[in-house]
Amino acid sequence: MAMLSCAAAAAAATGRHRRWVPAFAPAAARAMASWFGHVEPAAKDPILGVTEAFLADTSPDKMNVGVGAYRDDGGKPVVLDCVRQAEQRIAGSMNMEYLPMGGSVKMIDESLKLAYGEGSEFIKDKRIAAVQSLSGTGACRLFADFQKRFMPDSQIHIPTPTWANHHNIWRDAHVPIKTFTYYHPESRGLDFSGLMDDIKNAPDGSFFLLHACAHNPTGVDPSEEQWREISHQFKVKKHFPFFDMAYQGFASGDPERDAKAIRIFLEDGHQIGCAQSFAKNMGLYGQRIGCLSILCDDETQAIAVKSQLQQLARPMYSNPPLHGALIVSTILSDPELKSLWLKEVKGMADRIIGMRTALKENLERLGSPLSWEHITNQIGMFCYSGMTPEQVDQLTNEFHIYMTRNGRISMASVTTGNVAYLANAIHEVTKPN
Repeated sequence: MAMLSCAAAAAAATGRHRRWVPAFAPAAARAMASWFGHVEPAAKDPILGVTEAFLADTSPDKMNVGVGAYRDDGGKPVVLDCVRQAEQRIAGSMNMEYLPMGGSVKMIDESLKLAYGEGSEFIKDKRIAAVQSLSGTGACRLFADFQKRFMPDSQIHIPTPTWANHHNIWRDAHVPIKTFTYYHPESRGLDFSGLMDDIKNAPDGSFFLLHACAHNPTGVDPSEEQWREISHQFKVKKHFPFFDMAYQGFASGDPERDAKAIRIFLEDGHQIGCAQSFAKNMGLYGQRIGCLSILCDDETQAIAVKSQLQQLARPMYSNPPLHGALIVSTILSDPELKSLWLKEVKGMADRIIGMRTALKENLERLGSPLSWEHITNQIGMFCYSGMTPEQVDQLTNEFHIYMTRNGRISMASVTTGNVAYLANAIHEVTKPN
C-alpha cells in the first residue's frame, strides 16, 4: 500500500477525510482561472437591447418598432408563398453534400441577373467574380477582408449615418474608416451638397460604401439625377463604389427600379462591388443567403479575384449553407415562382408605403404643428423620425413603445391596428410645451 502523506495521515487520525489534491493543483487552477479573467462583458447591441426590454414589458399596449424584420398587418412574421412552394419542390429531392467554397453556381447566376440585369454584357463576358455569402453581412465582411489583403493601405468611406454593423465589419477587418456627409437633420433628407463635397475632397481612388436603395437607417435615397451626378464625380476622382443592396424589390416593390443606382454606375463604366441579401426581399432572414460580386476588367481577372474570395471564405466558414441557396435559385429560375415572388415583394413594399401614409395622416389629423412630410418622402423599411433620444425615452416610459434612441422606426412593425396609437404617442412627445 502506498504511504500516506503526513497531512493525509493526520486527517485520518482526526476523522476528517479530505480529497487528496496534488500540490501543483492550486497554481494550475489559478492560472486557468486567469486566462479569461480579463474579459469584460461586451456592450449590448442597441437593437437586441430594445427587444429584451420589450419582452420584459407586461403592458398590453406595448409596441416594438425597433426590429428590422417584416411583419404582416396582424404583426406576425411572414413566410412567402413562393418560398413555401420552393421548399415543397426541394424536399426530398436533394442530397446534403457540401456546396463548393464559392457556393451554389445556379444561385449566384440568378443573383447576378437580379443585380446587373437579365441581359447584362458583364455576365455574358464573364467579367464578374461572385461567391455566395452569409447574407449581406457576410458579403460585406468578405469584401472588407479582400480590400485589406490586396489594398492594404486603402480606407473605406462610410456614410453618416449608416447601419451600425458597417463600422464593426470594416473595423474588424482592420480597414481604416472615414465618414462622409449623407443625412441632413434639419430637412430630414439628403445633404447632397455636403455629400458631393466629401466625394470631391476624398483622395483619388478611394473606396466608398453606398446603399443601393432604402438607405438604412434614414430611408433617404438620392434621386436618379443625383445618382448620375454622384457617378460622374466618382469617375472624375477614380473612386471605387461598393454597393450594399439589402432591399432590392423591398424598397419600391420593383427590383429593377431599386437597382437603378447600380445600373447608372455600370452605364458610366465603373467597376463596382456589390453585396446582395435575400433576408428582407424573400423573408429568408434565418437562412443567411447572399451574394458578393466584383466587376473586373476581364474573365481572367474575374477568375483570379473569385479564387481569392474563396480563399478568404475557407478559414471563415469553409462552405456556405445549402438550403437557402436552393430556395433562392428555385424561385428565381422558375418563371411561375419568380412571378409570384415579384407579386409578393411588391405586396410587402406596398403595405409599408401604406403605413407611412397612414402614420403621416394620423399625425396631421391630431393637429401636430410639425411637418411630417419626411415620413412619406423616405423609402424602405425604416423611417428616420427626427425624434430626439429624450423623446424616444419618453415614448418608452409613458407609452411602452420601443425603438432605438436615434428615432428610427421600423415601418414593417406598424399596422392598421396600432398606427393611431403610435401617432398619438409621437404627437404627445413632440408637441411644443
